[in-house]
Amino acid sequence: MQGQAYSRLGSFGGAAVAPSPPPPPSSPARAGSGAGGASRTPAKGAGPARCAPGAATLATGAAVRAGAGRGGGGAARRAARAVLAALLRRQAVFLFAPLLYVAAMLLYMGSLPLDAVPRIIARQPPGSVYRSPQLYARLRADMDADNSTDALATVWRHTYKGSTWRPCINNGTNGLPESNGYIYVEANGGLNQQRTSICNAVAIAGFLNATLVIPNFHFHSIWRDPSKFSDIYDKDHFVQHLQNDVRVVDKIPDFIMERFGHNLSNVFNFKIKAWARIQYYKDVVLPKLIEERFIRISPFANRLSLDAPPAVQRLRCLANFEALKFSKPIVSLSETLVSRMREKSVESNGKYISVHLRFEEDMVAFSCCVYDGGDEEKKEMDAAREIGWRGKFTKRGRVIRPGVIRMNGKCPLTPLEVGLMLRGMGFSNKTAIFLASGKIYRAEKNMAPLLEMFPLLQTKETLASQEELVPFMNFSSRMAAIDYSVCAQSEVFVTTQGGNFPHFLMGHRRYLYGGHSKTIKPDKRRLAVLFDNPRIGWKSLKRHLLNMRAHSDTKGIEMKRPNESIYTFPCPECMCRLNRTEHSKPKHSR
Repeated sequence: MQGQAYSRLGSFGGAAVAPSPPPPPSSPARAGSGAGGASRTPAKGAGPARCAPGAATLATGAAVRAGAGRGGGGAARRAARAVLAALLRRQAVFLFAPLLYVAAMLLYMGSLPLDAVPRIIARQPPGSVYRSPQLYARLRADMDADNSTDALATVWRHTYKGSTWRPCINNGTNGLPESNGYIYVEANGGLNQQRTSICNAVAIAGFLNATLVIPNFHFHSIWRDPSKFSDIYDKDHFVQHLQNDVRVVDKIPDFIMERFGHNLSNVFNFKIKAWARIQYYKDVVLPKLIEERFIRISPFANRLSLDAPPAVQRLRCLANFEALKFSKPIVSLSETLVSRMREKSVESNGKYISVHLRFEEDMVAFSCCVYDGGDEEKKEMDAAREIGWRGKFTKRGRVIRPGVIRMNGKCPLTPLEVGLMLRGMGFSNKTAIFLASGKIYRAEKNMAPLLEMFPLLQTKETLASQEELVPFMNFSSRMAAIDYSVCAQSEVFVTTQGGNFPHFLMGHRRYLYGGHSKTIKPDKRRLAVLFDNPRIGWKSLKRHLLNMRAHSDTKGIEMKRPNESIYTFPCPECMCRLNRTEHSKPKHSR
């Protein structure tokens, strides 16, 4: 109808226009214009049209029409208005929703009896508890029943691409030119740290065409060993094997010392940074050596980089593997102990295992690991740390997490764990073991399980008589040299903690046994996981440990890589391939 206003909710009049839905009982009908009207005017007798502009009105209108079409227009419209109001006030809903949720949870929890509420049990972090004793007690019966294998007969099977290696150090044949002066070094540290200093001093003296004075051993507050060079090494053998490459003298000539008032402290002393490159010695040390004719380098441990030119590496090889030989008293007793170990290994054709065990009190204290000693152990370890490393472990802000340390493989293996590992690797309780160690922490308690698993275990103290050991007792480096010599002759060497002793010994064994170190170097992270598992069975544990043993076999022959020590990896710079001449090390000359 012309002239009537258009309403979004419907229209009145006009047969051509669709009829609007009936109005709800509570409100009058809304008037609408005709289809062609341009203005909005209420129909006669009707209230004003309340049409809110915008999308909300459209949504409401659509909801109302849909509800009216189903016959429930009033209820649908009220529901639509409620939804719209809630949406418009959604900020308030979001504000009160958390409070409503908390209130509902409180009502729910209050309706439950206390004994029905589940208890939350906090688990201790992995590695924070020393579980190996419980594991040993649980698996011991299965371990004892599985004692028929003889791993010593089959432990080493891997070869390096079907070939072996042999020592290949070529002595110098040319005459030595006139010396540029004398070099005096102080070798500090324990036995094998001193060995590093000696070999590096030989290499530097040869490179600088200097005369090397027999190194002086610095007395250390930890090792407390006043031994001199000749007490540990055969000095005549050392000088003789180096005579074509480096001049070595026992003392400085008097005419040189007169220039310095016969006072060593007046001699110029170089303070060289650790791992200095050989070029530094040529550019800085050599000019001063030529000027002064006598220089000191102190301290000298680790004062030469691991990588150097072939001529320098050859001198290192010559010093470590050929020139340095233990003194005759040490060699004599070591050979006696090796013979006695082989006598105790008759069932294994004279083959025995050697184990380097680092479970002394200072090592346990330094590791900050927790074992099963309780409060008494804590007091002992705190006291040991304060004596040896005053204040180092009590600095403000320092956090010590023993469980993390253990799971990272940094805790020293206990004697019990060493026994579990070796039995799991297939070594029977009839295997003879030589144990190289210092004084074991709480030895009576901690050594008992290892002796149960390996009754034929020996140490230098049990193999030698008291009279035989007297010349070496109270001298830590001499005692370590005996351990080193007996371990070098074993069929299997087991390292448990790292350090200079196993690193040098692994290299020496490679030099002796065709390039293969014949060493078991366990993955201590994997061991920590295995020993921390309260549900692992003997067969599963043994399978993992046999795989670990096989991995040590494959890693027995390794080539030296950059930034690795030639004393641990003598191939290929100190050794040559036997059956492939094209891979043989070239001869280095001065």
